[in-house]
Amino acid sequence: MATSTAKTSAAAPLPLFYTKPTLLDAASHAEWGLRKDMTFAFASGANALPVNIVEFPQIAHYYPIAFAKDAVATPVAVVGVRDNENLYINEEGNWLSGAYIPAYVRRYPFILSESPDGTQLSLCIDDAQGVVSRGSGEKFFDEKKQPTQVAKNAIEFCRSYHVAAKQTMTFGEALEKSGLLVDRSADITLKNGQRISFSGFRIIDEEKFNNLPAETLLEWRNKGWLAAVYAHLFSGLHWGTITRLVNERMPEAPAKAATKAKK
Repeated sequence: MATSTAKTSAAAPLPLFYTKPTLLDAASHAEWGLRKDMTFAFASGANALPVNIVEFPQIAHYYPIAFAKDAVATPVAVVGVRDNENLYINEEGNWLSGAYIPAYVRRYPFILSESPDGTQLSLCIDDAQGVVSRGSGEKFFDEKKQPTQVAKNAIEFCRSYHVAAKQTMTFGEALEKSGLLVDRSADITLKNGQRISFSGFRIIDEEKFNNLPAETLLEWRNKGWLAAVYAHLFSGLHWGTITRLVNERMPEAPAKAATKAKK
């Protein structure tokens, strides 16, 4: 599936979850396949997941949407408030039934490598434990060394994701310049009385948003950004969902043994 010889700089940080992105090549990886028993366990240690602007309406129905403190205000779905804990994945590596799964997660273990001039994209896979199978699994290439449907589906999904990610970056840059983002923290009280303070994220200040100039609102509407803003504001309701899920993970307090009164 290589369409270029683009390589990632050794100094560049790897994207979340990826440990060894490898350019797929029919000659070198004819026997490689995707493990059929792969689960979502790879995402179990993340408490926030990158999301794209086109996903906001779906994300808002299940997760709080927040913005990272970076230059492009990267939007994330909050999936946990403690370190190394995704509340939407169980011990078997299964996602919470019925909940929308962010595209970033569904894309894994595939990812595109972009050439330095941005004109060519190549399909890569994360050569990580529990992902790639040699000689079995869902093969990436057939006997004629042509991409299988698995590989074709992967590159189409990755291309769509790539386009959406660029649109999201443009939105984030505009949001960063707008002055609408404010620092926030979430304080959650557990059923045992303990409190968790989750911080380091930003949200859109609704009052500031409502006071944007009319021409800015018109511009954002024409670009389709207003729907994303409203979805973000709506998503704040799901801090209650996060609280419920945290409490469900808490072990029940041991029952106190009954004592008999002495006569």
